Amino acid sequence: MGCRVLTSVRVPCRHVPSVQVAAAFLAALLSRPLAPAAAQAPGPYEVVRFQENLMIPARDGVRLATDIYRPARNGRPVDEKFPILLHRTPYNKLGDGLVRQANFFASHGYVVVVQDTRGNYGSEGVFSKYYDYDAYDGHDVIQYLVKLPYVEPRIGMWGTSYGGHTQADAAKTNPRGLATIVVNQGGMSNAWDHSVRFDGTFEVGRQLTWAWQQLRADAKDPVVEKLLEMENVTDWYDALPLRKGLNPLSVAPNFEDYVLEMATHADYDQHWKAIGQNWVEYYAQTADIPMMHIGGWYDIYLRGTVDNFLGLSKLKKSPIRMLIGPWTHGGNDESHAGDVEFGPEAAITDFGTGFHLRWFDHFLKGKTSGVESEPRIRVFVMGTGDGHKDSNGRLFHGGYWRDETEWPISGTKLVNYYFQGDGGLRPEAPRSGPESTLFTFDPRHPVPTIGGGVSGRLKDGAFDQREREGFPPSKPPYLPLKARPDVVVFQTGPLQEDVQVVGPIVVKLYASSTAVDTDFTAKLVDVYAPSADFPTGFDMNLTDAIIRARYRNRPDRAELMEPGKVYEFTIKPFPTGNVFRKGHRIRIDLSSSNFPRFDVNPNTGEPLGKNRRMITADHTIYHSAQYPSHVVLPIVPTKRR
Repeated sequence: MGCRVLTSVRVPCRHVPSVQVAAAFLAALLSRPLAPAAAQAPGPYEVVRFQENLMIPARDGVRLATDIYRPARNGRPVDEKFPILLHRTPYNKLGDGLVRQANFFASHGYVVVVQDTRGNYGSEGVFSKYYDYDAYDGHDVIQYLVKLPYVEPRIGMWGTSYGGHTQADAAKTNPRGLATIVVNQGGMSNAWDHSVRFDGTFEVGRQLTWAWQQLRADAKDPVVEKLLEMENVTDWYDALPLRKGLNPLSVAPNFEDYVLEMATHADYDQHWKAIGQNWVEYYAQTADIPMMHIGGWYDIYLRGTVDNFLGLSKLKKSPIRMLIGPWTHGGNDESHAGDVEFGPEAAITDFGTGFHLRWFDHFLKGKTSGVESEPRIRVFVMGTGDGHKDSNGRLFHGGYWRDETEWPISGTKLVNYYFQGDGGLRPEAPRSGPESTLFTFDPRHPVPTIGGGVSGRLKDGAFDQREREGFPPSKPPYLPLKARPDVVVFQTGPLQEDVQVVGPIVVKLYASSTAVDTDFTAKLVDVYAPSADFPTGFDMNLTDAIIRARYRNRPDRAELMEPGKVYEFTIKPFPTGNVFRKGHRIRIDLSSSNFPRFDVNPNTGEPLGKNRRMITADHTIYHSAQYPSHVVLPIVPTKRR
């Protein structure tokens, strides 16, 4: 019998705008076509939305709005106990895509529970992003659900982005009944070193835009909604750093306080070790249950995906797996990222339905679903394509899936590619030629963010590294980033054979500055030669990172620099997987800004997020026998599946 919703009454809700930031990527993901017809076929049960806006109490008395879907026949819930699937979201439990998922899973024999998190839509309380209550609310809800008379007391959780975060937080409390989680592009390991801050810098583009749009979506006051509609968040990039009470977010103190706290709380201390912003500190107490950690090469949470997989695998006995595709945030069912196409096999077309169902059928119902024979690690290695322009105008980069048992991959060789005085990038340490390169960094004219692991109005993914309209602060005549005087380029000659790079990337940089504090950035680029389809070539970004100089030695204490003194910096881009084809070049771009992904360092040494001045600084990059700056590339044996 086909699946049909037997109750269609819905409470009024505010709809999330179509243009969203990280706060709405889950809604965007769920609004896409879920899967091919065969993969999303309904199960043997009808579905009834058994309860709407059931107010489940948290330990402090705040009540959380909850909808429950049950398998049914002939319009009545089946008199049989089923496992539970739980999704907790701040982005509206009545979103169309989420409702479709709930019906799909319920039609296959699950009691599906979808809940608005605290302070959002139907739930009581005040919302603050990444606050500790997400963990305790999740724990309390699970303890409530396992006592329902019509359920098996086994719960699986699923969700993307914040829906991954709510899973991770619940798992940290080890609640009775939680049996498995599928964390997709969420559940950061440490908010200080990625997703909120990034090794000392503040991910301002993502966090500010998220707060702006989430407040606008959830505005109860039409005046507030109109205010945020009229005030363009990108216009306020020029007013950074924001000051309390003097910006549009001040109409909602919980959102303003969140942004200002994250922008100014710079040292890694107990604030960043709290359960709502950290998983590393809570690995030991986390539930020992089967887990799937899913990431994308261009996802904002990729560092956390890998760290959580490795850290939890060392401590737990249950199966823990990792899957990484060539995806942007929430783009698991897409075969492209930005302006680059990877081929149809890159997309998991039934991601929101059959993919999850197979996992839950095995780990909650004990079925043989194929999951039991899947690899511990599966990653998509980009870069086997010929670089032609496809029908959508994208560069065809191609790639393939690679199954592994270890990370880094067994047989990986860590090869140092040294920066040379002639601008080269070679495995041989520098012996002659210029020993340093000097450039000037003006924080008033930062290098624009062109893709990468970002989200929101910042376009994420792979792009030709050239300034362009729609990528602030790009300006005409929109030249390549490599042409900027504040971007220092080191690249190989045309490769004589394919080079396959899969794993963690590390840049060891020796540098000095005339400033007491500054930033250094590094970006790994796959350089295509000019072709008929791309006459100017294509400089494809793979991964990038930044480090704030005052945190070069330790995250918990700022240490300003002595102008002119040479320091060693370790820059840690997210891992990547890419085949640099014969004839391509491997390139590293160094600079001191990547805006608006990261806030701009004013070079003054003032308290972070509170500066009122900006000064220009001269930076020196060293590439000599004494100071051999280099990138460490994980070279792996060629393998095709």
